[in-house]
Amino acid sequence: MIKALYTAASGMHAQQRNLDNTASNISNANTTGYKRSRIEFQDLIYENVRTPSPTEQGTQTPTALQIGGGTKVVASVKNFEVGSPQETGNPLDLMIRGDGFFQVLMPDGTISYTRDGSWKLSADGQIVNAQGLPMEPPINIPNDATSVMISPEGRVMVMTQATTEPTEIGQMELARFVNPAGLLSSGGNLLTQTVSSGDPTVSTPGTEGAGALDQGYLESSNVKIVNEMISLITAQRGYELNSRAVRTADDMIGIATQLKR
Repeated sequence: MIKALYTAASGMHAQQRNLDNTASNISNANTTGYKRSRIEFQDLIYENVRTPSPTEQGTQTPTALQIGGGTKVVASVKNFEVGSPQETGNPLDLMIRGDGFFQVLMPDGTISYTRDGSWKLSADGQIVNAQGLPMEPPINIPNDATSVMISPEGRVMVMTQATTEPTEIGQMELARFVNPAGLLSSGGNLLTQTVSSGDPTVSTPGTEGAGALDQGYLESSNVKIVNEMISLITAQRGYELNSRAVRTADDMIGIATQLKR
């Protein structure tokens, strides 16, 4: 009965983590480029009361007798399904149609990665994200530019009052990973490389498996509210039943301790 207390408590802790993850997904339902995550569970070590073995009658026991030790949370796995396009009309809003990540230069010189294509212009005309971090490779828009055009292949062209034809001023690049689920979320819609993700493969959009760019669109979060509501109810019911198992085990212990009186 004591074992049941720990087993049920592990279930409560796991469902609490599940609820935390579901709440994070729901809160980011409107976050540009957000990828929903799911919690993976794993059973704990088993008590082998009896293993399949020969009996005294010369027969073989067909099954084992094992008592599980509960569960634990082992991973939160991101789903990199592309979100639905959201038209904005802003020339610096970009959506990756397919695989790949934009590269962002961090203050310490490292590179972070993002699916958030809502780019802005800094005071000196450099393309930056909402936190003021520049795109990598850097691209500067001239002060006299009257319009900005970005091709699906990432070629950045501008028109000025002094020109009659678009002038190419830069080339955007995308990074791809063998295991994007191994990237580590660092907040601010940014992901960082880890040993599990592998090294990035950098290429121009639309080549080597990288997705093409859609100008004037943003990628919506791929969170599906209906699915998250189901996960919310499942976590609540799982937590409730595990807590009931704790109370039941506690009542049984109380009955057992009263037998000697």
